[in-house]
Amino acid sequence: MLNKKWTIVDAGFVRGVTAPDELPPPALAEVAFAGRSNVGKSSLLNALLGRTNLVRTGRAPGTTRQLNVFTAKAADGLELLLVDLPGYGYAAVPKAMKREWQDFLWDYVTTRSTLIGLVVVVDARHGLKSLDEDLLSGFLPSGRPVLILATKSDKLNVAERRAAAAGIRRRIDLRFGEQATAVAVQAFSASSRAGVEAADAELDGWLPRA
Repeated sequence: MLNKKWTIVDAGFVRGVTAPDELPPPALAEVAFAGRSNVGKSSLLNALLGRTNLVRTGRAPGTTRQLNVFTAKAADGLELLLVDLPGYGYAAVPKAMKREWQDFLWDYVTTRSTLIGLVVVVDARHGLKSLDEDLLSGFLPSGRPVLILATKSDKLNVAERRAAAAGIRRRIDLRFGEQATAVAVQAFSASSRAGVEAADAELDGWLPRA
């Protein structure tokens, strides 16, 4: 990886969380990963962690109502939590249950004291969607950083990848104005590992070190 401090030397699954009282104690720094269902979030996390199948893909998109918490230890000894949020965009559960779960996710993203940054995963071929913007509108006022990873970029040629990233950048700038300065955009591919080192370097800058 690009930055030796961020190099992951150990990673593991901590727990699945379905309610606020199941969250780990607010001690370690946390980075949350969010995105629409079937956008490639699990593959992306495995690529960042240097693992093959630590993060598993759900069988049916939109049916998993669980935050999956992983621990990651960096080469310099720093330990943090990576929180894989359920994919959004599918209506696979009853409306009342869906609302309760969405409220929990919203509270986590907007009020969790140990959450230091948010990674939003989008499909490079389709760009930013309204649900992604809704999530950002709740998170950006906190002033914490955001990294948008345009995944599956290997399915585009070089010019298309650049255009996709530029299109996301323009939409962010137009929609969020001054708050957009907290957002970085990077093309990414879990299969070719394009963008992994750049994402590593961005995330390393978020980590709290003495």
